Formats: sequence, C-alpha cells, structure tokens
Amino acid sequence: MYLRKTILATGVAISALATASFAHAEPTAEVLHWWTSGGEAKAVAALKEDFEANGGKWVDSPVAGGGGDAAMTVLRSRVLSGDAPAAVQLKGPAIQDWAEQGALADLNDVAEAEGWDKVIPPAIQNVMKYEGDYVAVPVNIHRIDWIWANPALLAKVGATEVPKSWDEFNALADKLKAAGITPIAHGGQPWQDATIFETVVLGLGGPEFFQKAMVDLDEDALKSDTMKAVFDQMRKIRGYVDADFPGRDWNLATAMVMNGEAAMQIMGDWAKGEFLAAGKVPGKDFICSAAPSDNGYLFNVDSFAMFNVSGDDKVAGQKLLAELIVGQKFQETFNLLKGSIPARLGVPLDKFDDCAKKSEADLLAAQDAGGFLPSMAHGMALRGHLSGAIVDVVTAHFNSDMSSDEAVSRLVEAVELAKD
Repeated sequence: MYLRKTILATGVAISALATASFAHAEPTAEVLHWWTSGGEAKAVAALKEDFEANGGKWVDSPVAGGGGDAAMTVLRSRVLSGDAPAAVQLKGPAIQDWAEQGALADLNDVAEAEGWDKVIPPAIQNVMKYEGDYVAVPVNIHRIDWIWANPALLAKVGATEVPKSWDEFNALADKLKAAGITPIAHGGQPWQDATIFETVVLGLGGPEFFQKAMVDLDEDALKSDTMKAVFDQMRKIRGYVDADFPGRDWNLATAMVMNGEAAMQIMGDWAKGEFLAAGKVPGKDFICSAAPSDNGYLFNVDSFAMFNVSGDDKVAGQKLLAELIVGQKFQETFNLLKGSIPARLGVPLDKFDDCAKKSEADLLAAQDAGGFLPSMAHGMALRGHLSGAIVDVVTAHFNSDMSSDEAVSRLVEAVELAKD
C-alpha cells in the first residue's frame, strides 16, 4: 500500500494526448533493460537505431546480471524516488503488478491507430493489457516445448525423427541408453527442471489440463492421476540424463547435443541460437521438433512496459517507441537476432529458418485449438511466489528418490500455502 501511494503521489497520470501537443517535442525515451550481451544486445541496438532514425533521442539504461533481478531492484528504487524510466523491460505478471500500483501509462491511442488488436494474438494481448488498457508492448514469442536432437546419434539406433508421443520418447531413450548414448542433455538448475516439467504436463495432460493445473491451479487437477503420471515421467527422464548434470548451464547442455555427447535436449527456442551461432543447419545438423502434445504451445514473451513520466518529449518518446516495437520492421530484425518469432502476426518469414516457420505454423494451429498457453516455468502464467512453490517441489522430486504420490501431495500443499 505504501508503494502504491508513493507511486500515485510521485507519478504523473498520462491520458491520451492529441498529436498536436507533441508537434515541437523531440521524442525521448530512457530504456531500462538487461539485454547486454550477444544477440540480445544487437537487437536492442537495432531498436535504438530505428528510434533515432525516426527523430527520437534514446537514453540507454542497461542493467546486467541476475536475469533481470538487478534491473528490477534499480526500477523499484527509481519509481519510489519519482524518477521512473520511460520504458522498462518487463514480462508476464510483473506487468500486472506494476499496473495495479498505478505506475503504468496506457497506450490505447497508439494501439488503436496501429490496429494492435488485429495483429497481436489474444492470449498475448491479455498479458499486455491491464483492465482493458494496453500498458506494454510485446517484442517476441519464444516457444518453450521444443526438443532439439542430434540426427547422427538418433540414426545409430535406427531413428530418423523425434518421437511423437511420450511412450515413443521413452522407447527411443531406452535404446539410446542401451547403446551407450546419453539420451537427454540437461542442466540441473530449478528453471531447467521446471522447463521439462511443464513440457511433460502439457504433453501428457493436453492443453485443457495444463490450463487447469498450471494456470488456474485447480486442486483437482494438481492432485489427479494425470499429475502423478507427470511425475512418473519426470522420474524416467531423470534416468536419461548424465551424472554430471547438476548446476550445468543450459547452453552447455545444448553444446552436448551439438557435439554428439547427448542425443536430445528439452529447451526453449533460444537453444536454436547456439546451433546457428556454430554454423549448424536445421534439418541437417540438428532437428527441431515440438515436444509431444495435443496442439499445445507454451509461450514466453519479452515485452516493454511504459511507466508514467512527465514531459511531452518523454510521452512522445514512449508512443514512438511502442509504435516501432510492434511494427513489422523491428519485429523482423529483433527476432532474427534473438532466435524467437515475431509477436506480431503476419510478419513475412522469408528470412527466418525452418524452425521459426514451424513455430509460427504451430502457434496458429494452437490458437485455433485453444492450446496457445503461457509458460509457468518462465514467468508468464503465474506470479513469482506461486510458480516458485511449484518449481521447489519439481526440483526436490527430480533430485531425490521422492515418490510420485509424495510429489503430488507436496505440490498441492505448496500451492495452497502460496495462495495464502
């Protein structure tokens, strides 16, 4: 409550302003983000270049470290002192948290002029809006439920493609293991355990079950036989990873697949960037395949939220930045660098690889089937304390001999405690 009062006292409420009010204002935007290396840094540089080419003044405020945790610490301090940046990299429920505090400006005038409701998938609109108002803009869509595979290793046991069911997956993994090949490359970090877990939840339960269990936190779903089967499958997967998995970073696990040290990895499509950076070709040097599911698609979206600021130049900067981010040019440039696909529907994919084209085709099919769903493991479906409760149980189970029955009981208990 104190934070909300402070924000409302120090922030400036921004309403839709007439274009004429910006006629003599140089659009200025201070952008707070944590994209400081690799393709992400190149992508931010491309946005800066585009912004400045359209008459804007870019003030770069990068905060490295902690996967965004350090940036959020800086943000909170800035907002409390009445000095919020114009645009901030935020994602998922964090957008709603700040909107509830009265800290975010709406972008409805830009959204209406640019027709965002027609080009942004409805499920992503729900994340970008607060009480019907656009307060943030999406830059990309990452798919979580991918399997990346080494075709040469699969061929050693007579396989030419990634399995289409989890029973087939287990049968292939057993063959690989018997042949002395590590079936699954995995890094033993909680978020990586959770990535596999939610992929299995979707694969075994289907989209409707995933929605009930991982989004709605329905108790009947959480304690169901289906959830027990999920933990049974997680126990099988635990037997398919090598002994050195604890603490391994995800990109090192990807390198194991790339270098022929393991056959498959279950990981989001940022893994593709590792293959491409090494000069590997999709369909030849590596296979990208959706994990088994019934027209499901787990998404993670990076986005920028616009905070309440004072001054026509800053407000004009926010609106110009928002327009450019959702525009086709930036959506193409950014996602080619990031390894994801555009959050804007209809962006030509001529320059994108076959994995990206498959991702968009699956996205459209999942939307039609009601299977386009927010990732729990990557902060899209739940607020942090709720997803954290689930991940703690998942990791404890994966790293011990805990039974599936006990895991289900702990999961139900942990979620109920987190709700309170």
